[in-house]
Amino acid sequence: MRKIAVFTGTRAEYGLLYWLLKDIQADPSLILQLLVSGTHLSPEFGETYKQIEDDGFVIDEKVEMLLSSDSAVGTAKSIGLGVIGFTDALARLTPDVLVILGDRFEALAVAQTAMILRIPVVHLHGGEITEGAYDDAIRHAITKLSYLHCTSTEEYRDRVIQLGESPDRVKNVGAVGLDHLSRASFMSITELSDSLNFPLSPSYFVVTYHPVTLGEEPPEQSFQAMLDALDAFPDYQVILTYPNADDGGRRIIPLLEAYAALRSKRILAIPSLGQVRYLSAVKHASAVIGNSSSGIIEVPSFDVPTVNIGMRQKGRLSARSVIDAEPRVESIASAIECAVSRAYKEKDEIILNPYGSGDASGQIIDMIKNMIFAPYKQFFDVR
Repeated sequence: MRKIAVFTGTRAEYGLLYWLLKDIQADPSLILQLLVSGTHLSPEFGETYKQIEDDGFVIDEKVEMLLSSDSAVGTAKSIGLGVIGFTDALARLTPDVLVILGDRFEALAVAQTAMILRIPVVHLHGGEITEGAYDDAIRHAITKLSYLHCTSTEEYRDRVIQLGESPDRVKNVGAVGLDHLSRASFMSITELSDSLNFPLSPSYFVVTYHPVTLGEEPPEQSFQAMLDALDAFPDYQVILTYPNADDGGRRIIPLLEAYAALRSKRILAIPSLGQVRYLSAVKHASAVIGNSSSGIIEVPSFDVPTVNIGMRQKGRLSARSVIDAEPRVESIASAIECAVSRAYKEKDEIILNPYGSGDASGQIIDMIKNMIFAPYKQFFDVR
């Protein structure tokens, strides 16, 4: 039996991995090992490891790595702590394969550890571009530390190959988070309201804003511009989720909490929704607003518009329903107006999502089962 370790360090990437975890868990020829770290273990960010356990998974290793800091220095030190903790954890688990999704600094720490320990890494969502965050460079670094690659579009597959990875180890499987579309059961607005203990009207926004870690986009200033733009739409309620642990994120939280406290009947501030509640909220929302990758990758499949603010996601492929806005009040408000009026599309137009149709998990497992690992990777030259 092959031991498959899967890493998760944030609420977002765990939600995307959910069905892959379930399928590994159900496969009699595979043993699932769950390695949990990052904000999952932080009370400040909702201790979301409890949701993982509530979903029926056994956490095999927990690695504390986050410093209670809000600076680039703190993030760099957290990577170092992660390498130390992941070394011990992977030495105990001795997995045959490690699965990593995305581009977070927590993922970089575990990827470099696995490479040194000669554990093959299967990387999901490589080849993508997000020019406004250091996640962009981290993603490409993880590509070079990985052995198998499961991309979300054909264009991203080409880019991974351009980075020197052999085409026979790179497959376009689509976005794994879209597996929820065909497999998950979503809540009605009434069920969602009861779960949140917050009565939702039919008109509401789901809002998530993360710091921009590259470029000149101060998180407090951009976040405040978004809040001011939301005030231009008083007839819409707002589900406002907390930012992630990137440097600058903690500076946003007091602004978020103060804003919600003054508008408690209209605004619900919540550290984490969990995947089912989040997608259920998206399904019934008038728009999704902020700068999360989910607004670009998953949300268009629900025929819900996205207002994408600033440069954090700059460079990603996006559907017609993704409306870009500069981090200024007027630009954000104009984009929201375009979203709620559905001016971005023809009357009965079906929005096509470039990230696939929701059948990634089985393809990933097939790749893992058929993998023959050779520690030495020959660089593939594109000619």
